Amino acid sequence: MKSLTTLFLMLVFSLNSFADTVSDKEKEALLKFYHATNGSNWKIKWDLSLSVSTWYGVEIEDGKVAALNLPDNNLQGELPPEFFDLVNLERINLHKNKLEGTLPNEVNSFKELEILDISSNKLSGELPLSFGSLKKLEILSLFDNEIEGQLPGSIYTITTLKVLLLNSNKFSGNLSKEILNLNALQNLSLFNNSFDGEIPEELEKLKNLSEMNLSYNKFKGAVSKKLTLLDSLNMTMFDEDGNPFLLDLIEEKIPENIIAN
Repeated sequence: MKSLTTLFLMLVFSLNSFADTVSDKEKEALLKFYHATNGSNWKIKWDLSLSVSTWYGVEIEDGKVAALNLPDNNLQGELPPEFFDLVNLERINLHKNKLEGTLPNEVNSFKELEILDISSNKLSGELPLSFGSLKKLEILSLFDNEIEGQLPGSIYTITTLKVLLLNSNKFSGNLSKEILNLNALQNLSLFNNSFDGEIPEELEKLKNLSEMNLSYNKFKGAVSKKLTLLDSLNMTMFDEDGNPFLLDLIEEKIPENIIAN
């Protein structure tokens, strides 16, 4: 009986160990990530002698690394190339750390990604064109970094996007009318950048949009009252001299049949 019990326990242990196992490639990617971001100085460190399944913030599903949740954990440095070998990631939360460098085109390897939050870091450079490959992405949160340049056109092809938070960066250029394609969008924040040109009226056609902040940019022209009320700062912009002003309202036309009556 004792031998049967021992055999049973060994079987359970081996099954659990198998369930916790990830591929050598994914484990190596995590190790490279750990060392590249100064893991020895993280607030909550990984015990590299233990199973990957015990590592803080790592979520494993079906033997694959599905999520990485390490907000406010004192990560420092740049994301290593091997980080993008974690191709099964569905959720990434690296909010409020000290990550530097740029997001490379290899971000397109995250085909399963639904949430990407690397807000409140020190990222710089331009957004890669390859973002359009993330066809399952629902939340993109990159606010409070130093990312610059125009929004790549591929952003407007991610029709699954529900939340787009790019505020407090150094973005510039126009907003495309293609924003109409983001019909699932619920929250849009471009606050505190250097966007210019006119605000596309197509924003009004996004039926699910309930939160928006476009203020503290350099947009010009006029906007509808509906969009002004939707914006938390009522479309307060900066002129060329850095002085704040409110965008003009588009005068609503009164239907002719009402005038006739």
